[in-house]
Amino acid sequence: MNHAPAFEVKGWCPGALRPMQSGDGLIVRVRPRCGKFTLDELVALAEAARRFGNGHIDLTRRANLQIRGVSDQSLPGLHDVIARLGLLDPTPEGEAIRNLMISPLAGIDPDETLDVGGIGRELARGLASERGLWSLPSKFGFIVDNGGTLTLADERADIRLAAIRNGTDPVVAIGLDTQVGVDWLGSMSPATAAAVAIETAYVFLEVTPNGTRQRMRDLSADGLAFLRSRMRPRLDRLTLGPQKLNGRSDRRVGLLELGSGRFAVGIAAPFGRVETDQLRKLAGEMAAFGVKEIRLSPWRILYAEVPGASAARAILNVAAGCGLIADASDPLLRIEACPGAPACRSTSLDTRGDARRLAALLPQFSFEGTVHISGCAKGCAKSAAADLVLVGAEGKYGIVRNGTAGGRPASCASFAELTADTGIIFASVGARRHE
Repeated sequence: MNHAPAFEVKGWCPGALRPMQSGDGLIVRVRPRCGKFTLDELVALAEAARRFGNGHIDLTRRANLQIRGVSDQSLPGLHDVIARLGLLDPTPEGEAIRNLMISPLAGIDPDETLDVGGIGRELARGLASERGLWSLPSKFGFIVDNGGTLTLADERADIRLAAIRNGTDPVVAIGLDTQVGVDWLGSMSPATAAAVAIETAYVFLEVTPNGTRQRMRDLSADGLAFLRSRMRPRLDRLTLGPQKLNGRSDRRVGLLELGSGRFAVGIAAPFGRVETDQLRKLAGEMAAFGVKEIRLSPWRILYAEVPGASAARAILNVAAGCGLIADASDPLLRIEACPGAPACRSTSLDTRGDARRLAALLPQFSFEGTVHISGCAKGCAKSAAADLVLVGAEGKYGIVRNGTAGGRPASCASFAELTADTGIIFASVGARRHE
């Protein structure tokens, strides 16, 4: 039996100044400014991925970009490129704290409650300048949600800002991540939202031991009560229940209508992986239609505003032609998979190859749920629950239903055994074969 190596939970994410070693070299994460790269920046990063890495680029579920296969020798050259683009932070600590997700269509979404771009920029500047917050856990994160079509309600963050309406006026609600969901503290004017989020982070540090990896959801009941007592006097009472703050959009990929003759495209990368040549072709087509910027998202989907429906269709055709996902019905959109072997040292399984083979089987079934294929119990590709999880261990997959990669498998089999008898996978997740 081929035994996979034991996995290691590092407790931190890679950065540009603090890369992480993996099976295919160093992983260098580049954080965009408020969720956007200019088209020129994206092309330059794609070229740098080929020159200084192995040409593999990952879109992360924190809406960042990672360049893989970098060596110790090539890292300084990559740093020079990132610095010239204005995307290199002065210190690793200042980089790590800039863990911020913003609604990908902020400012162009006709259904948004508020354009939260300004809040996002102010928050990003504040986090970078507030050295007192640099002791926050490296994965401590913030979300700024515009209340529009592509909601971030299903994404976890320690501190969440969400635009809502108080009568006719937009306000911003602030919520904390807990083990049982979002604890909404109250609301405030958009002008004070970034400052209140930063103050909330400072209060969090008051109730957490120094040097711990404790996150907001790990706070004790007393710690959470203290934080509430400190912050609620500064906030207006929230009149809308949490369910009113949690919209949902099922269409994220393809042609998106923005109204008044405006359009956007959503283009996904299978498992978040794109290659230098794919990005160059896509960027070339976008540039021909005057596209200036690309917006990243936690769903590993790239968004761009385009000048019309014909331009959108042309760009989507090029994306599909170079192996990206431009069709909302593509079964690969329902499967998350980590890099697997040989890129990752924590598994011996070809997780993404297996994911593609499984995706080809999904149309035969009425199974419409989500799938997560993880090389180990760490579950890097997806922390949230999936309807079906295949977890690698000792060269086989454990089957977890309606859970996470860290759950207890109901059974275990090789991928060949699973595909030879697909009932092993689908029979107990409510799927029936189409007659």
